[in-house]
Amino acid sequence: MEKTYILTINPGSTSTKISLFSEDKMVFLKNLSYSNETIKSFQTIFCQKEMRLKGILESLQENNINLKDLAAVVGRGGLLRPMPGGTYQVSGKMIEDLKIGYQGEHASNLGGILASEIGKLAGVNAYIVDPVSVDEYEEVARISGISEIKRRSLVHALNIKAVVRKVSKEISKDYLETSFVAAHLGGGTSIAAVKNGRIVDSNSANDEGPFSPDRTGGLPAMQLINIACSGKYTYKDLKKKIVGEGGLIGYLGTNDGKEVIRRIEEDNEERAKLIFDAMAYQIGKDIASMATVLKGKMDGIILTGGLAYSEYLMDKVKDYIGFITRIYIVPGEDEMYSLYQGAKRVLDGAEQAKIYEKEVNLND
Repeated sequence: MEKTYILTINPGSTSTKISLFSEDKMVFLKNLSYSNETIKSFQTIFCQKEMRLKGILESLQENNINLKDLAAVVGRGGLLRPMPGGTYQVSGKMIEDLKIGYQGEHASNLGGILASEIGKLAGVNAYIVDPVSVDEYEEVARISGISEIKRRSLVHALNIKAVVRKVSKEISKDYLETSFVAAHLGGGTSIAAVKNGRIVDSNSANDEGPFSPDRTGGLPAMQLINIACSGKYTYKDLKKKIVGEGGLIGYLGTNDGKEVIRRIEEDNEERAKLIFDAMAYQIGKDIASMATVLKGKMDGIILTGGLAYSEYLMDKVKDYIGFITRIYIVPGEDEMYSLYQGAKRVLDGAEQAKIYEKEVNLND
């Protein structure tokens, strides 16, 4: 029997999503959830591997999904070394870097590890696709303004590259011959200049760019230094204030865009309107900034991510950037389908799987 199914795995902080695809259609989806108490019982992210693996295998068995029918397994990429975009076959060194959290601890580090474990059981290759550590910056984009700090690429590459492929196809152009500014608007915001399929510049969603539902984005440096040296906050406190308790949640006590819109439209809350409008203002300003990276020569601007569902926010952003070029709105973030597509391109021969050890700097 021909193997036709591709299994995708997307670990989140308190869940693991798994889905099965065949011929471009999702035939199975399961969200395995864990309590906060369960997650906190593990000392590291890697220590969760056996628990999550057991749950995945049990779920597949309960739904009569035979591992022998899998053609490939693909997991969400984690915080690896800086690397070009693409689909990568999971390898030994990649697993080592995922295990230690080379650029930080995050549940997505388990994606490639879990895919590898199941791939071994099924006798098929395991892959990851366009992790957040995709780094295709031009050298001029790395200069920060202080010699000890190099700008680094940590970006929502999976969704950004997927929507650029999608829109390129819609306008009947080769993905590798188009240029877009793509703004991923979610819990964190990534605004990227994508030139000929490469993310040549972007903000790092944790410390640059516009503020988002729970992150501060870029901040006035001297004021931040004053706060950091005030003795009021520990390192851990300040880090949480910037990532996790910043942005909308810091100003309005919620990171739910729908709730903010409700407060604007139903409660006529002026502060909610000011803060949401300010977020739209900063998004528009940073999109225009990335347009200069492409020297204005682009096929369009793409607005994507969960916040792109907000008609209010989209109208505000379009008011700022509508003069630049055509705008495409692609709401949401279909991570599972994007992972599937990456593996399928390799299986179909449209793309060659990359080898981590050949693409990254192992001496860094």
